[in-house]
Amino acid sequence: MKDKLRQEILQNRNALSPEQVQSKSLAIINRLVMLDTYQKASHVMLYLDFRNEVRTLPLIHQLMDAGKKVFIPVTNPADHTLTISELKNPEKDLVRVHFGLLEPRQDSFRPVDPQIIDLVIVPGVVFDKQGYRIGFGAGYYDRFLATLSPDVPLVSLLYELQLVNRIPREPHDIPVHLLITESTIIRCRSDR
Repeated sequence: MKDKLRQEILQNRNALSPEQVQSKSLAIINRLVMLDTYQKASHVMLYLDFRNEVRTLPLIHQLMDAGKKVFIPVTNPADHTLTISELKNPEKDLVRVHFGLLEPRQDSFRPVDPQIIDLVIVPGVVFDKQGYRIGFGAGYYDRFLATLSPDVPLVSLLYELQLVNRIPREPHDIPVHLLITESTIIRCRSDR
């Protein structure tokens, strides 16, 4: 069920034109930056967009321009965990690695304790209105989110086409607090 849903949504997302991705991403980011959750945060972790995900490079520049610190995930394929690295210069610090993902160059890898993070932008492929998500299936984020303080807001940026009524859940799944699309903000959990 999850695989079928993932493939269907990926196909729809991949069908978006570069212009659609650009305009929808801008609308989503504009909604995010107006939120108190965003404005109060000073140490923000976010993904580097991949394929037709909501673009995050404009958000990274906006964060840096606002004096906020930016942190990105570095995948550890051997044990499916994430290490968090501070990003200081997107143009100089990053290189393409496995699967075409962007990660820090070896000399730009600046690991930090994840406990300093006060906002996480969580990626995913499929989302439901209760904040549950389906990623690419390796469990990197589920493992990582379980290590964070329960006070850290979890936000996902997505296109409307990635939203479904309900996805299958497992006991280790951690829902996000807010979903932001090009046309709406959905508050999924009230504990933050």
